[in-house]
Order: sequence, then C-alpha cells, then structure tokens
Amino acid sequence: MTIVPADRLLADDELAEIEELCVAATPGPWFVRLLDDDHAMSLVAVSVVPGDGRGARWPDFDHREIVAATLVQQPRYVDAGDERWDENAAFIAMARDAVPRLVAEVRRLRAQLAGQDAAGGPAAGTA
Repeated sequence: MTIVPADRLLADDELAEIEELCVAATPGPWFVRLLDDDHAMSLVAVSVVPGDGRGARWPDFDHREIVAATLVQQPRYVDAGDERWDENAAFIAMARDAVPRLVAEVRRLRAQLAGQDAAGGPAAGTA
C-alpha cells in the first residue's frame, strides 16, 4: 500500500485499494485478548473471539483465533518500543470494523457532493 501524505486527499484508486485490503482481511469483529502461558508470556493479541478476561493459557485457546499480536514478552518475539501494546491492539481491533465504515462514508459524501455539483446547488435535503 502506498503511504499518502496526510495533507493530500484520497484518490478513488487509493480508496479502492483500502477497500480491497479490508475485504481480503479476516472477517470481523476483532477483539483484544490477553493471553498468558509458558510459550508466550504476556501475550496481547487481536482475536476473532472475545477473551474472558482471565488470560487464557494454551491449549485453552485455539491459535487460529489470533489475527495479530502486539506483545509477546517471553520469548521477546513481538514488542513495541513505546510500550503501547494494549492501545495498539485496541486500535487494530477497532480498525477492522471502522475502516470499511469510513470508506463507505467517504463514498457516500462524495456521491452527495457530486449530486450538489450536478444540480448546480445543494443536494436535496441539505441546506
């Protein structure tokens, strides 16, 4: 995916690329799970199944439920220098549902603006 400067509007092809990535990803919703066992101590993960808040230990969870990890403390496989493991996991989980909705909203607003332009004034129902 191409990184776009924040001050530049999204082109239609960029919006389509974002949508394609959303469609290709594991279906949501996604949830933050805190897991802990002898193989992956203090695992902060994003999962397709909500956690029970008790820090499940393997084999009490199915590894195929995990779509991402923001911390695997021991052994040190996954880590973030700023220690925002929980915040990063929450963002990733939220983005799974929010990004497709944002794409749809951008398209809806663009269509509304196109209707205003075509009519030479505000679209019906707007002032």
